Amino acid sequence: MSSENVVIKDRLSKLRAKMAEYGIDYYMMPTSDFHNSEYSADFFKVREYFCGFDGSNGTLVVGQDFAGMWTDGRYFIQAENQMKGTGVELYKMMNPGVPTIEEYLFQNMKEGQTLGFDGRVVSTSIGEKLEKKLSAKKISLKIDKDLAEEVWTDRPALPCHDMYVLPDELCGKSFGEKLSDVREAMKKVNAKAHLLSKLDDICWLTNIRGNDVECNPVILAYAYITMDKFILFVQDKEVTDEARAYCDKVGIELKDYHEIMSFISGASFDGDVLYDKRNTNFLTYKTLSAKADELKVALVNKKDPTELMKAVKNDTELKNIREVYLRDSAKLTEFIYWVKHNVGKVEMTEYTAAEKLDSMRAELPGFIELSFPTISAYNANAAMAHYEATKDNAAEVKAQGMLLVDSGGTYMGGTTDVTRTIVVGEISDEIKKHYTATVAGMLQMADALFLEGCTGRNLDVYARRPLWDIGIDYNHGTGHGIGYILNVHEGPHSLRWRYAEGVSEAVLEPGMIVSDEPGVYIEGSHGIRIENIIEVVERSENEYGKFLGFDHLTYAPIDLEAIDTRYMKPEHVELLNKYHKMVYDKVSPLIQDEAVKEWLKEATRAI
Repeated sequence: MSSENVVIKDRLSKLRAKMAEYGIDYYMMPTSDFHNSEYSADFFKVREYFCGFDGSNGTLVVGQDFAGMWTDGRYFIQAENQMKGTGVELYKMMNPGVPTIEEYLFQNMKEGQTLGFDGRVVSTSIGEKLEKKLSAKKISLKIDKDLAEEVWTDRPALPCHDMYVLPDELCGKSFGEKLSDVREAMKKVNAKAHLLSKLDDICWLTNIRGNDVECNPVILAYAYITMDKFILFVQDKEVTDEARAYCDKVGIELKDYHEIMSFISGASFDGDVLYDKRNTNFLTYKTLSAKADELKVALVNKKDPTELMKAVKNDTELKNIREVYLRDSAKLTEFIYWVKHNVGKVEMTEYTAAEKLDSMRAELPGFIELSFPTISAYNANAAMAHYEATKDNAAEVKAQGMLLVDSGGTYMGGTTDVTRTIVVGEISDEIKKHYTATVAGMLQMADALFLEGCTGRNLDVYARRPLWDIGIDYNHGTGHGIGYILNVHEGPHSLRWRYAEGVSEAVLEPGMIVSDEPGVYIEGSHGIRIENIIEVVERSENEYGKFLGFDHLTYAPIDLEAIDTRYMKPEHVELLNKYHKMVYDKVSPLIQDEAVKEWLKEATRAI
């Protein structure tokens, strides 16, 4: 048995001793931070510490004589390898005969036993599901204990970095103006207080940014809003002199981040409290709920009003976003040139190609960080939508086939996201057919004309139709919203075709920006994705209503080496030529290197 497996067994043994001490029969550890962020910092990697599996999705459940880890199909092989010999059993989610965590606990826990978990890292929806299912066996939940705190002696610290303030002129609206809008929204639902838990909403509202979540420029925080107070719960060490002076000036009262639960427990709400259950962890929800019951006030579960305000960009934000996207597109264009002119001549792997692009982006003015870890996938690896190359595990990029690169940056002025699939050598006729249909779908979506009131579900078929016409589909949404100097994924709007019971949809409004990213993924062969970001704009108004459309924000060449006009309708050819003319006109002035400029002219020629 490897020494690593002995270590895991020892850790589990110490955890079980703590469980027995606190009367906990089963203990659950998911993959999340206190705010359900997209990326969890090392402090939160409790599940990994106790079972060895380090994939991005999984939940570990431990009993006195049982340990099971649930994960999805992306990670079955990895989890099996990493947990070999640890005594932790793998539960392959969604496979026939495999119980869900709730089902397993219901079947195996005895009446009157206790399930424990840190309620700050479990969403309210999951917590309520467990509570409902297990109540039939009188199983109680203990949700205020983070047992890792007592076992994991060399645990990394909670993320804590200096916060910084964005000037109002960069944001287009001051904190005071945004707060006034939020209070108006509170009045509409008769709420006297509002608890805000979502990090990017808090940062957007306050015009404060930070570095507490990888690739998301946010701070760990809660905000409590009344008609005359704004309290921001943050780690004291993060508050710089500049941030403190700003908070004093604009009327933000600062309290310690860890005081949020005791603050709620001691609060004297003088009316109903607005909160968003989707964005509130289970411990916060239960604490809030108990206090509301005690004071006989109602909890108003509605979408955070900041969500839509944040999604509809103001004129300043849009102006800055357009400029940032142009510079980012020019840098990507230079990278595509670099790949095409160096493949087969210098040693190039998926990882070194990503490093090259990341370093090029970092040269741009106002660069803050990557908006997500760059996906660089060669040939068959690109068929895996969640593929991630590492320094030690990256395919060599040879002068044949294609390289898919999905990347983006956060700058003072915007957050970008773009995918191009680059031809690096000979490709088959089938690949050209798939590539051409993908491009046609992206351009067709960007050219959509639609009436005000449409949601992304009304429009998604624009992107899929060329692929559906050849009997192909892709297993992900076509588009997501993007933050302003914030998270690369944000709602409430999206482009998706599938109907889901009870899932709310958001109407597309002028000022929203959304990705447009159809693709083809053929296992073991190739993967193609072409992604532009598009802005919702007004087109015209008449007796039938207001017509909206999209403008491109991304201006980077489509690879003509993979285009076969036999698979294009005349209108698609026209759209590609029109787009490429805009790419050359807008991007060439930003490129200094004459060789790249000359290449771009040829790469965007009319076909």
